[in-house]
Amino acid sequence: MKIPDQQSALDQTARQKASHSLDTDAGYIARSYRDGAGTYDLDVGRKGYCGPTVVAELAAAIQTAYLAKERAVVTILDAGCGTGLVGLQLKRLGFQLIDGIDLFEEMAEKARQTRVYRQVRSDVDLNGPPSDYASASYDITVCCGVFVLGHVRPQGLRELARVTRPKGFVITSTRKSYVEATGFDSEVQRLQDAGVLVLAQRLNDGRYIAEEDAHYWVFQVPEKASAPTEERP
Repeated sequence: MKIPDQQSALDQTARQKASHSLDTDAGYIARSYRDGAGTYDLDVGRKGYCGPTVVAELAAAIQTAYLAKERAVVTILDAGCGTGLVGLQLKRLGFQLIDGIDLFEEMAEKARQTRVYRQVRSDVDLNGPPSDYASASYDITVCCGVFVLGHVRPQGLRELARVTRPKGFVITSTRKSYVEATGFDSEVQRLQDAGVLVLAQRLNDGRYIAEEDAHYWVFQVPEKASAPTEERP
């Protein structure tokens, strides 16, 4: 017989796995994150979730190699910030000006409690119309754990490019299963052909979480980037 804490952890793991399937109901995903916000960090920690560390360290490497600004004044948007795991890693590496957005208020409130963000906004859906964040607002936009099955469609990459400054960078993870099942590669090619962004680096089959590896992408927004046109299904 399992004790309640063990059963709760198993239930949360089952919910997370189900929420990453191809045909997941949106309401089910919402309930999964809202109900699991309080134990999310512990649950993914048990599964060796290292995606936030990889994404943050890529941001640090990009700042060192390409941005003239000191790290403390580089502006970063953490898109789909969840409970703030990426923000904590960014702060550890010396970034100070970090904003966060997420779809779910319960997750966003956990991120606020880390005190590493200047502001965290909820109810921002990367699958919907463009957010009211101004274009070209951030030096770096990071997005970890968002491009997974049942979550944000590949077209969400356009919004990340829009809010990033010319010559700035977008860094994102994609689960391997997501790239194989969606048109993410095709969307990347369309954005490159349109002059919206340029693929600077792709790290294939990197460590992400125990159950699955991920690809990590680094895009640069061209100096004279075209405005992303909305192409929502």
